[in-house]
Amino acid sequence: MAGLGKFLKQAQKMQEQMQKVQEELAQREVEATSGGGAVKAVARCDGTIARIKIDPKVVDPNDVEMLEDLIVGAVTNALELGKKTQNDEMSKLTAGMSLPPGLGM
Repeated sequence: MAGLGKFLKQAQKMQEQMQKVQEELAQREVEATSGGGAVKAVARCDGTIARIKIDPKVVDPNDVEMLEDLIVGAVTNALELGKKTQNDEMSKLTAGMSLPPGLGM
């Protein structure tokens, strides 16, 4: 039973650490661009978009579809980078531990 108590304390400590990391990631920002920097998307590592910047030179009323594609590309890349950062940070906490699926993230 002593082993179980130790495991539960370790699990509680890990849960507290994971919550702290998640709170930090909610504030951490990553950015991605598309169109050679014409569109920049900034995402937080919790999966939210912080802001989007668009170079006025790429705003062409006759080609809105191209601008939409650039925005989608930048946002998608920023969200992927944020998710990768989140996964990297969480894996540092669980390194060397064999956790059941779903407990690591």
